[in-house]
Amino acid sequence: MPVFDMKLPMSCVCKQAVQPLVVNFQGSQGLKLEPLFRRKDKVVFVIGATGTGKSRLAIDLATRFSAEIVNSDKIQVFKGLDIVTNKVTEEECQGVPHHLLGIVEPNSSFTATDFRNHASLAVEDIISRDHLPIIAGGSNSYIEALVNGDPDFRVRYDCCFLWVDVALPVIYSFVSERVDRMVQLGLVDEVRQMFDPEADYSIGIRRAIGVPELDQYLRAEGIVDEKTRVKYLEAAIDKIKENTRMLACRQLEKIQKFYNWKWKMHYIDATKVFLKRGGHNADEAWEKLVARPSANIVRQFLRDKDRGATIDSTPASVIAASPVPIAAASR
Repeated sequence: MPVFDMKLPMSCVCKQAVQPLVVNFQGSQGLKLEPLFRRKDKVVFVIGATGTGKSRLAIDLATRFSAEIVNSDKIQVFKGLDIVTNKVTEEECQGVPHHLLGIVEPNSSFTATDFRNHASLAVEDIISRDHLPIIAGGSNSYIEALVNGDPDFRVRYDCCFLWVDVALPVIYSFVSERVDRMVQLGLVDEVRQMFDPEADYSIGIRRAIGVPELDQYLRAEGIVDEKTRVKYLEAAIDKIKENTRMLACRQLEKIQKFYNWKWKMHYIDATKVFLKRGGHNADEAWEKLVARPSANIVRQFLRDKDRGATIDSTPASVIAASPVPIAAASR
C-alpha cells in the first residue's frame, strides 16, 4: 500500500508549497490528482476614509508582525508633493518597507489596472520573504480592482479587512486642522514650484486635492494687491477643506459597497481616540482602542490556518465589532 507524506510547511504568513498527489497503481502509469486542499497565503487590508489613521495603524501592525506595506492611495503612488499628498515620512515609517509609494512620474497615468498588476507583484515579493503583506490606503477603487478584478488573487489569498472609522463630524474637524498644518508646513510653496498655467488637472499628481484649488490664487498672486491675494488664498484653503470632506464621504460610500458585497470586515471605531487628540493620553487611547484590538484580530487571522475563504472569512473569536451600515459608522 502506498504511503503519502502529508506534511505541509508553514510560515508566519501561512505560505504553502502544495504539490499534487501522485498515486502509483500496479501496472499503470502515475496518476496526478488535485491537492485535497490548498491553504492560502495571508494578506491584511487597512481601509477607511481620509484622515482616519490608516497609515499609522498599518505601520503599528507591521512592526508587530514582521510585515511590509503596499500603498493603495492613488495619489501617493506618484513622486513629489509629499506635503500635499500627506505621504508618511521616513521617521514615521519606523523602518517598515513601503511599496508603490512615490514610484510614478508626476505627469504619468496610473490606473486601477496598473495598481492591480503592481500590487500583485509586490504581494508575491513580500510573501517570498515570509513577511506579511499589509495593503493600506484610501483609494477603494484600487482595492476593488485587486480583490474583485483579479480572479487569481481571490484564489491565492486569504484576506483580513480592517475598517478603521471615525464619526464624520469628528473627521471633518480633524481634516480641517490637518489642512491648516499642511499650509504651515509649506503646502502652497510646494504647489507653486510645480504650477503651470497650461497644466491638465485631470491626470497625474495634479489631481491631488490641494493643487487645482490653488490655481486661481497662483495665477493672481503676482498681479493683485495684498488684500485681494489674502482673500484668494483663504478661499483656496477653504475649498481644499471642503473637497477633503467630500472625499471622506465618497470613500465611506465605497466601503459601504464592500460591506454590501459581503466583504466581512472588522470594524474599528477610532472616534474616541480622535476626540482625545492633542491630549496627554491620546497615544494611550490609540493603543487601547485601535492598535491592540487590530493586532488581536490579525493575530487570530494568522493562526486560523485552515481557512480557505478569501472574502467571507471572519474568525469567530476575534476582538472586533461586526461591520455596520454607513449611517451608523459615520454617525
